[in-house]
Amino acid sequence: MKDFFYGIQDLFVDGLFAPFDALRALELESWTAANIMSWIFTIIGFVAFTYWMLQLKKYNDNNEEDKSVTAHSYL
Repeated sequence: MKDFFYGIQDLFVDGLFAPFDALRALELESWTAANIMSWIFTIIGFVAFTYWMLQLKKYNDNNEEDKSVTAHSYL
């Protein structure tokens, strides 16, 4: 049973968390290189948000939505 738990430890500590250890070591050398994935995801999120807002504006400008009081049953 003890070997089972040591196997789980080896899987996570030596295997799955190894990239995070590499990023932690890289951060001491270059903050920008260590955080490049965060910057990429931030840019992707900003682009997706901008695209979504432009699509909402396009539908709002075309007056395709029924904005009357009885349009939705919960109103």
